[in-house]
Amino acid sequence: MTKKYTIVGIDEAGRGPLAGPVVAAAVIIEEKHLPNKINDSKKVSERNRDLYYKIITEKAWKYSFGIIQSEEIDNINIHEATLKAMQISHEKLNCSDTKTYVDGIFKPKIEGESFAIKHGDRFVPIISAASILAKVARDKIMLEIDKEFPSYDFKNNKGYPTKKHIEMIKKHGICKYHRKTFKPIKYYEQ
Repeated sequence: MTKKYTIVGIDEAGRGPLAGPVVAAAVIIEEKHLPNKINDSKKVSERNRDLYYKIITEKAWKYSFGIIQSEEIDNINIHEATLKAMQISHEKLNCSDTKTYVDGIFKPKIEGESFAIKHGDRFVPIISAASILAKVARDKIMLEIDKEFPSYDFKNNKGYPTKKHIEMIKKHGICKYHRKTFKPIKYYEQ
């Protein structure tokens, strides 16, 4: 008798920004419920990401998030923070006998079989679904952070190192959501 596995997709958003958390999403969804043109969240328009997010969250059997804040990113480094966020997202699914597909070349410490797939968010639809969930969830967090610190333009740059964001750091210093160990933040810390 063949053992039955629950297929899980995991991806993250927010490795590169200068501010805000890294967010990982884990999702269990039947492929037939995924939008036809689903892809890596970076290759999908914001409008379609929001639409896909709604479809995925409505049709998924389960989904969850792992969120690591900037202070912890500074303490353990972005690589470890990303793997920890992925591990948390998987644990929160509370499923056994999983076969998990993770975007990237590194795998978090999780129960069951797991496979790291380079560019998996482009080629494996369930990883693409996790990519969409992680990106939209992180963007929502950045919109809330923008309300607290509007001068950094987080609503538009989502914490990434745009020219305007760097100029605002030079002008105002950093806020509590900035990653102090990231270049160029460590040069402007006040």
